[in-house]
Amino acid sequence: MRLGAVAVCFALLTGVALAQEDSPAALAEGAVAQFNAAHSELEAAQSAGDRVKALTRVVRAYEDGLEAMRAGLRQVSLREDELDREFQDESGQVAQLLGILINLKPDASPEALVHPTGPLGHARAGMLVSAITPAMQADADALRIKLEEVSILRELQDEALETLARGLKEAQQARTDLSQAMSDRTDLPRRFSADPDRLKTLIDSSETLEAFASGLAVMDVVDGISPLPDLDAAKGTWPMPVSGVFIRGYKEPDAAGVARPGWLWATRALSLVSTPWPATIRYKGAFLDYGNVIILEPGNDVLLVLAGLDEVYGEVGEVIPAGTAVGLMGGAAPDLDAFVENATQGTGAGLTETLYIEVREGGKPVNPEQWFANAPL
Repeated sequence: MRLGAVAVCFALLTGVALAQEDSPAALAEGAVAQFNAAHSELEAAQSAGDRVKALTRVVRAYEDGLEAMRAGLRQVSLREDELDREFQDESGQVAQLLGILINLKPDASPEALVHPTGPLGHARAGMLVSAITPAMQADADALRIKLEEVSILRELQDEALETLARGLKEAQQARTDLSQAMSDRTDLPRRFSADPDRLKTLIDSSETLEAFASGLAVMDVVDGISPLPDLDAAKGTWPMPVSGVFIRGYKEPDAAGVARPGWLWATRALSLVSTPWPATIRYKGAFLDYGNVIILEPGNDVLLVLAGLDEVYGEVGEVIPAGTAVGLMGGAAPDLDAFVENATQGTGAGLTETLYIEVREGGKPVNPEQWFANAPL
């Protein structure tokens, strides 16, 4: 039985509609649909005119599918735990009831009937069994349904693991293909050519990321194309550059008491990072202990700093469209066992990487919530 059929059986058995977004069946169906769509796009991307854009969509589709699969496996695990607890509770009640029935079992022997209390005890036992039998039958039917549900849950999980194994492999292949396509790309316009000597001098003289970004903001740029668009209308509309969970806010001190003028986001290993707005790449590369950093200029006097990446794409001076991949987070691709373990532990498991996000206007940091939509409170 394939995953779709198993999900339908689960929905019919439990009375859960497939449209209910948080049911194991619906989550499994959603994950399969996303994986299938991503697989089709991966095949189409091999001949796409803009492979970078196509592969970026593919990686995003696989990331969404893996998140749906995590949620589905989590729900399956929770439901199995819930049923296990119910079985343990009911087994004690059933054992107690059977003990009572054994003690009250009617005795039809002549000795019981002639005994002073025999016929009365015999009658009472018969009445009790008659009253209890329908309730026991109802309990037995309910137990049968739960046992069937457990069986289908396990089959749902087994089928999901087959799909998941393929998805993990193809997601990694899509990341590899994207990295190669970014290296091969030559069609982006260039706003300026970087002066490596001036850039090296600025890096060597900057003791903090803030000092480096401030110096970069005032570094002269020779325009080779028309000016960047005005950003005033874009405030509060940017999508997040990476999927993740908010950890620390603007100027919020960490455990060591250090307060940085930006956001910190927890992400999964190898998550794709993209630009939320058309931008010029002003800098990319390693800097101090921030890992790889990419600094984008989405508009005049505005810089977007993204730090903590493992791999960065593009060349300094290039102008990239909104949604363009600018790099990948670090970490190792999870194997099947690790993925399942993290999924069943909860949604926070596996968020091993951190991306630092900073926005600067006129050389000074500002709260990123001014720019991003759905900013965390």
